[in-house]
Amino acid sequence: MARIYTPTLLALCLSFLCLLVHGHMIDIPASKKECFFEDLHVNDKMTVTYQVGGGGHLDIDFWLTGPNGLAMGKHIKQSTGSLSITAEQDGRHEYCFSNQMSTVVDKIVSFNVHGVIFVDDDDTVAPIEREIRNLANGLTAVKDEQEYIVIRERTHRNTAESTNSRVKWWSVFQAIVLFLVVAWQVYYLKSFFEVKRAF
Repeated sequence: MARIYTPTLLALCLSFLCLLVHGHMIDIPASKKECFFEDLHVNDKMTVTYQVGGGGHLDIDFWLTGPNGLAMGKHIKQSTGSLSITAEQDGRHEYCFSNQMSTVVDKIVSFNVHGVIFVDDDDTVAPIEREIRNLANGLTAVKDEQEYIVIRERTHRNTAESTNSRVKWWSVFQAIVLFLVVAWQVYYLKSFFEVKRAF
């Protein structure tokens, strides 16, 4: 294995940091699916993390297939998940989010895709390169966690607003029922005190 010199090391580090990092938010209609792909080489790594932010029971079907069409991972009716793979062959790797189990409700899904280009990690790799790799992995984990927290905050806010709306309309309903009951009681009691005249 040839030694990695400083210009090559710098180019490698820059390509490593700029590689495969995507964040998306998509709306998946009822009875539909959305698919995406990444072109990978042997031993490249890819991780897909996702979170359902709205719609129905906050669940989605997810799967990832290799260039040969075989499933490399599958999640059924999950609200959040993460799937990591190492490419076993060159080619297009496809991942899909499916809302086909729902016939009425659309789903909102936030997902991130990040990966690592394979570099043979032998004794010639400089310590600074290892530190850069660790730093990049740490930054990716922090970014995923922040996006997860944002989605959870949105979900909790929607739940709180829905609860507030239900309490408000329940209070209005109770007030209407109370006024109707009071009106009926007044009318009913008034009938006791009416004097019936004989003609």
